[in-house]
Amino acid sequence: MSQIETAQTFFEACETGKGWDGCKSWCHEGATFSCQADALADTTTLAAYADWMKGLLTPVPDGHYELTAFAADETRGKVVAAARFHGTQTGDGGPVAPTGNSVMSDYAYVIQFDGDKICHMTKIWNDVQALRGLGWA
Repeated sequence: MSQIETAQTFFEACETGKGWDGCKSWCHEGATFSCQADALADTTTLAAYADWMKGLLTPVPDGHYELTAFAADETRGKVVAAARFHGTQTGDGGPVAPTGNSVMSDYAYVIQFDGDKICHMTKIWNDVQALRGLGWA
């Protein structure tokens, strides 16, 4: 499987709430994660992020992505994905009772490979806008 195929498979599993159990086969054990967003400030492993995404789909059960770009930079061993997240908070489990508010939030992943597996992922995301849209901020 090529890096771009691995990244696409990982992306689909992560974004549809499969959690770490559904994502780990494409990643190195201990793969790291970074994001300059307060909502994910304490999330430093890809395992924790994949489980965070799974958890997000409890208060936002219709959450889904719209892929807008996907590209490989083989020289640097990276794949970049850009997408929009859409969803409405109708379920329990959020920081407040269900608001019925909807959100559309742009984000990007920069997925780093070591060999044929993912070793790090950076998420680029404006969490304040997204959380405000859901009525959480």
